[in-house]
Amino acid sequence: MAKPQPSVAFVDSPQQVVQALRSLQKKIVVFTGYSGMGYEDEAAMHAHAQAALEQFDPHYTMISIGATAAGIGSVYELAKRRGFRTVGIVSSQAKEQNVPLAHCVDEVFYVQDAQWGGYLPGTRTLSPTSQAIVSSGDVFVGIGGGEAARDELLEARRLNKPVIFHPADMNHRLLRERAEKKGEPEPTDFRGAAHVAMMVGS
Repeated sequence: MAKPQPSVAFVDSPQQVVQALRSLQKKIVVFTGYSGMGYEDEAAMHAHAQAALEQFDPHYTMISIGATAAGIGSVYELAKRRGFRTVGIVSSQAKEQNVPLAHCVDEVFYVQDAQWGGYLPGTRTLSPTSQAIVSSGDVFVGIGGGEAARDELLEARRLNKPVIFHPADMNHRLLRERAEKKGEPEPTDFRGAAHVAMMVGS
C-alpha cells in the first residue's frame, strides 16, 4: 500500500508559513537537531523525543521538524504513532538538491531561501527558513544539532520561547568521512555547534 503523500506548498516569505500554521490554532512544538550528519546514538535521541512528545496532547499540538528524512526527521514517525499532526518547514535548497522528505510528514512548506537555514552570513538575522521555523514555533526541543539548529534555538531563547536541549553526538563515522573528503584533520569533537551554544554558553 502506497504511503500518503504530504501536501506541499512553496512560499516566498516566512510570514506565509506563520499565517498558515496559526490558522490551525494548535501549539507548535519544534524538534531540531542533526539531519544529514545523523546521530551516533539514535536510540537515545528517540528516547529524548518520546519523552518530549509525552508532554503534549496530540489534539492540541502539531509537531514541526525540518521535513527531510535523515537524522531528527525520524521523529516524525514517533509523532505520527502518537497521533500528532506533523509539518515540515524546509529551505527550497532541499527541493533543488532532491533531498528526500520524511515518510510521516503531513504538510511541507518549502521556503524560498539561498541557504539551508541559520543566520545570514555576518548578521544576527535568520534566513527565511529559520525565521519561519522560529516565528511559527511555540516550544523548541533541540537534540544536538549543527549551526542552523544552534541559531534557531538561540533566537527562540532570545524571544523567551520555551527551549529544551539535550546534548547528542552527530554520527562519528559520517563526520570523519566528511573531514577526510575535505582534507581536514580527523575530528575529535562530535558534539555540534548547538551543544557549544546551549550548554557552554548557558
